[in-house]
Amino acid sequence: MVDSIRTRMTLWHVGMLGLALVVFSAGVFWLLDRDLSHQIDQSLRASVESLTLSLLHERAEGETEEEAAHSAVSEIHLHNQAVAIFDARGRLIEEKEAPDGSHARLPSIDQIPVDYLYIFTAGDENGSNDSQRVATRRVKINDAHAPYLVAVSQSLETVTDGLKTLRRSFLIAVPLALLLSGLSGFFLARKSLAPVVEMSERARQISAENLDQRLPVTNPRDELGRLARAFNELLSRLDASFKLQRRFMADASHELRTPLSVMRTATQVTLEMGSREESEYRDALAMIDDQTRRLSRIVDDMFTMARADSGRPLALRNLYLDELINETVRAAGALAVHKGVMIEAARTPEALYNGDEDLLRQMLLNLLDNAIKHTPPGGVIRVNLAHLNTFYQVVVADTGEGIPTEAQLHVFERFYRVDKSRSRSNGKPNANGGAGLGLPIALWIAEAHGGTIKLIYSDPAGSAFAVTLPILRPDGVA
Repeated sequence: MVDSIRTRMTLWHVGMLGLALVVFSAGVFWLLDRDLSHQIDQSLRASVESLTLSLLHERAEGETEEEAAHSAVSEIHLHNQAVAIFDARGRLIEEKEAPDGSHARLPSIDQIPVDYLYIFTAGDENGSNDSQRVATRRVKINDAHAPYLVAVSQSLETVTDGLKTLRRSFLIAVPLALLLSGLSGFFLARKSLAPVVEMSERARQISAENLDQRLPVTNPRDELGRLARAFNELLSRLDASFKLQRRFMADASHELRTPLSVMRTATQVTLEMGSREESEYRDALAMIDDQTRRLSRIVDDMFTMARADSGRPLALRNLYLDELINETVRAAGALAVHKGVMIEAARTPEALYNGDEDLLRQMLLNLLDNAIKHTPPGGVIRVNLAHLNTFYQVVVADTGEGIPTEAQLHVFERFYRVDKSRSRSNGKPNANGGAGLGLPIALWIAEAHGGTIKLIYSDPAGSAFAVTLPILRPDGVA
């Protein structure tokens, strides 16, 4: 039961409200008790001062001790208070009872100070819980001695009863308020978390087979609405990832099946006859070799894409980008000569860079290989390196047939080929045929280095790809 968020929210709500009510009730009770006690003490202080002045006045008129005390007590009119006048030894001279019949009593004479008023609380003489607040003072005559002790008392029953009533009210009101607060809090928590329950039920029904479903969004502007939208965006990304994975698996299976099928057919045809010419065996082995190299290249490209998806870190080190370009151009030169294509690399100054040399070389080779495949014999491929403010730009331009307009937005998608017939020669698959992973791999390598690749232009006169690499890496390495 406590595992429920609704229950925990209700308990927290009731607990905090209960703590606030207890603190508030205790504070009100303490403040009221202090205020009422202060009012009683002030009233007793005023009564003692009035009685003292009356007693001194009567003595100044020449009356005897008893007469002065009687006159002073008779003249004073107090409400709910009892007064008494004692001699220096504590003997009662004159008194007036309170309306409830209580008497003013003295404490021990030694406790009464000489020069100021002494106020204390005395218990009831009958042993009940009713107590009195008593103010006493010594009265001096001619500042020579203090023959009188004056006492004024007031019952605390009214204050005690009022505080008991208040305390009883708190004991009833606080639990009732907590009960109502708990019920309303549980209702509000249940109503507020109802969208969460609905989202959890809907999320439980979503699997890899129905990622197109989405969570309900009751109010897109509140926190739960934003949570639902964020979860729906996550589902969209997962759906796109699953679709990409399925497409990747399907395309990979297709690309792998083609060379395997060719190899199997070649071996079956070769083995069907008991004896064949040596040239026929050589042709079969050459075909198998071509398809094996094609298969190896596809597997290498798939391994590179798997590395890209896994987010493996780069092996960064300082290198000269101009030297790397020249080395890559020389490496691709053999394939270009075989195709009858010329590669020209513009002379550039030193370009210090920090990156993964192997991946950068593969990126450039993929771009050059793509240009060589789509450039007819006699064409030219130009590679240029430029230093533009805070980044390097490598442009690979060819004089090929260009890319159709409708295909230009898809050239960086995995396994996408503008014309699948380009991977074939005379209707037969060959090792030079692409699987549609060269440009996606090049794009990943550029983005992994904080840059990008863009198709600058493509028309019947040729195409040009531009690689942008920031000179300063995002981590600040030069």
